[in-house]
Amino acid sequence: MLFFVFAGCKKEIDTTYLITKNNVGKLEKGSLTRDLEVIYDQDSIVKDTVKLFQGFGATKIKVYEKGGSHLLTLTPSSDSIPTIENINIRDSRFKTENGIGINSTFKDIKEKYTIKKVQTSLNNVVVFVKNSDVYFTIDKKELPSSLRYAASVNIEAVQIPDDAKIKYMMIGWETP
Repeated sequence: MLFFVFAGCKKEIDTTYLITKNNVGKLEKGSLTRDLEVIYDQDSIVKDTVKLFQGFGATKIKVYEKGGSHLLTLTPSSDSIPTIENINIRDSRFKTENGIGINSTFKDIKEKYTIKKVQTSLNNVVVFVKNSDVYFTIDKKELPSSLRYAASVNIEAVQIPDDAKIKYMMIGWETP
């Protein structure tokens, strides 16, 4: 009889800001762009009105909390029935199941994920992790000066300082 008492007391997890394989908070993988007004009915959605006026779909959709805090920037797919393809996490309350958010460091990422690859661009390095759609951008300003200005150098994970801050935290959902 005591077993049932403890089984009924299971703690419910708040998923409002949880990033999983198939969700980013309230947003589900495969959610249609046209359903965003319903999904974020308590929040504010800002679309690129110039593109909409010209008859094109919005290229960026910003989701703001009612209090004005910028939560997410969404990029829809170019399909005939657009879904969300990329998500830029803007609010520090969003965290992965492993506890990583935009205020985490490279050391936090290394401790919780296996680095799949590091891609170097002109001003940033992008860190991709195994078994996740989440990827992280780190500004080259966070790197040692010998690596900051070398455009052709491929930077490896071991060259990124542990205290390097995340510039962008993104989720890329491939369309099926």
